[in-house]
Amino acid sequence: MNIKKTLSAFGLFAGALTLSLPATAADNYPSRPIEMTVLFGAGSSADLAARALADGLSKELGVPVPVVNRPGGGGAVGYSYVRDQPADGYHIVWNSNSISTVHHQGNLPFGYEEFDAVAQVSTEKPVLAVRENAPWQTLSEFMEEAREAPGRMKVSVSGLGSFTHIAGAAMFNAGEATMTPVPFPGNEAVLNLLGGRVDATVQLPAALVPHVKSGKVRILGVSSDSRLDLFPDAPTTIEQGVNSNMEMWRGIAVKKGTPQEAIARLDAAIKKVTESEDFQKVADNLAFSVSYLPHDQFAQVIAEDDARIAELMAQMASSN
Repeated sequence: MNIKKTLSAFGLFAGALTLSLPATAADNYPSRPIEMTVLFGAGSSADLAARALADGLSKELGVPVPVVNRPGGGGAVGYSYVRDQPADGYHIVWNSNSISTVHHQGNLPFGYEEFDAVAQVSTEKPVLAVRENAPWQTLSEFMEEAREAPGRMKVSVSGLGSFTHIAGAAMFNAGEATMTPVPFPGNEAVLNLLGGRVDATVQLPAALVPHVKSGKVRILGVSSDSRLDLFPDAPTTIEQGVNSNMEMWRGIAVKKGTPQEAIARLDAAIKKVTESEDFQKVADNLAFSVSYLPHDQFAQVIAEDDARIAELMAQMASSN
């Protein structure tokens, strides 16, 4: 027997066997369409932003990224759907602070811990606005009257327990005042402000852009430590002595346990999309800020925000 030839043949066989072994699913990721769940109805600003992100991801990843709207329960329907899917990276959710608000409101039996953060994409800073002919010219004047008559100020928000409701409560808590939140679905919160049925509204900027431009609405304060490029003349709550700084973040999450290789691939693709001129144009049109964060930093943001929302909602419940 020629031992040298035998070993050589064995080596070739082993090498061929290694080459023939199938790659893992994570190594091939993505090899098929990735479904993006959007928690709200088609046509909303959040939906349009998600679709712009999905289009960019499809180009970067080389596979279709269809958007499926799964509204209901303030996000509970969509979060529950994604949580029930395999942890393989082919079902992603366009998530937001809603994972915490809906959970701590009692409408979702699980919280953010059931998901792995992939990347933060955008932020939006809530604002307090009044009609153009309202008697209050500053946030200080509005808060002073709210303190003098606790609960008299009616403020429209996008649903009880919604982010705008919580942001409004945080703002009034910081101003040592109280309000009476009046919930409305969709754009009715702004319409009821224009109709004079409430004194003010707390909304995300996109809902107010046309009304501010037309002069029908005046912003008294932006819940932030920096002014918005969109409304440069609108002062922040902090510069007016009201220490309120909350923002709506949006990003991508996957079911907990998804392979890190898949998360890293998605994260890298999202970063490229958010750096593109096309996506920045969408952000300008929809009045949100591109605020990319990688998966580890995004996970920290979600955890810290969840703790703050839980505390605020507990305070709101005890005051009722």
